[in-house]
Amino acid sequence: MRIPILKLKNLLLVSIQVMLDDKTALELQEDLLHKIHETSAEGVVLDLTSLDMIDSFIAKVIGDMVSMAELMGAKVVLTGIQPAVAITLIELGISLPDILTALDLEKGIGLLKEINVVHL
Repeated sequence: MRIPILKLKNLLLVSIQVMLDDKTALELQEDLLHKIHETSAEGVVLDLTSLDMIDSFIAKVIGDMVSMAELMGAKVVLTGIQPAVAITLIELGISLPDILTALDLEKGIGLLKEINVVHL
């Protein structure tokens, strides 16, 4: 099952509405990078609101996805991180330095507007 990636001007919106398995996470990573390349998107909001659990592999894929997207010139904001996900990331020792986060999708878009990445 592919996770939809929506384009809004120079912004890509990704809302994960299913539990991520390894295959789906890797497909999302590939799809997002291709979409950034195709659209020249400058910002990405990756909404994790529906994820209430995460394992070390999925956490690594998300971290890698953010790093890869930023290497391609797109600023990424992670939104909707649930308490259990935050706890798991810390307990696994997974560091996501310099990653922008926001409480929800609306605040994530607002953050990208504040730093002049998106112009909606």
